[in-house]
Amino acid sequence: MTNPGTPFTSIENSDSTAIADTTAAADVADLTAIAHVTRTVLLERQGRDRGWWDQMRACYWPDSTVTLSWYRGDGPGFVDASEAMSGRGDSSVHRLSPPVVHVAGGRAFAETPARIEVRTRVDGVLADLVSHTRIVHRLERRAGRWGIVALDCVYERDTLTPAHPGGRLVVPPEELAAHRAPYAVLAWHLARRGYDVAGDLLGDDRPERTAAFYADTLCWLRGRPGRPAGS
Repeated sequence: MTNPGTPFTSIENSDSTAIADTTAAADVADLTAIAHVTRTVLLERQGRDRGWWDQMRACYWPDSTVTLSWYRGDGPGFVDASEAMSGRGDSSVHRLSPPVVHVAGGRAFAETPARIEVRTRVDGVLADLVSHTRIVHRLERRAGRWGIVALDCVYERDTLTPAHPGGRLVVPPEELAAHRAPYAVLAWHLARRGYDVAGDLLGDDRPERTAAFYADTLCWLRGRPGRPAGS
């Protein structure tokens, strides 16, 4: 005997399976996009740290923007400026935590906690400078490929310590006082090396502006009007 409940049950199971398949496909698409975005972000940082300039350049769209301590301009120009900086002997290493990636269609926002590490000399004393930041990338998928459209840094704090036990560093407090707290040591170091450092960067000492930056980034991610990154 045919079970009168079978047709209804079959339709219900069929619908549930279709919904599950659709959901699974969407999840796979999101995970694929997140993987591509993460790879792009990491390739950009690796290219800068290793001096692989073509790799770094390939991660930026031509109309991209970069705003950080010593540079403000377009992405390709940032690669050129980074190469020139390296040529002067001013190098740094970026220790990255795992990026957190948000994807919406063909746009993505990635935040990567980072330590910018610089080994330098202060009046003959070997020292390690560490700047704690959050690197924020905006990316777009164009012609099937993900690329960076904006890079901004949110500065948290920085330190300067002797590289070897027993070393002694003396930095006049008034020299650090000329710069904002989240990146005072980094700005002081860069100024000594001949670089101009902006005083209006994103930092945790200005929480309202930082919160507005994140709000604008999320608006951009969802395709809504917002102020340019870093403004």
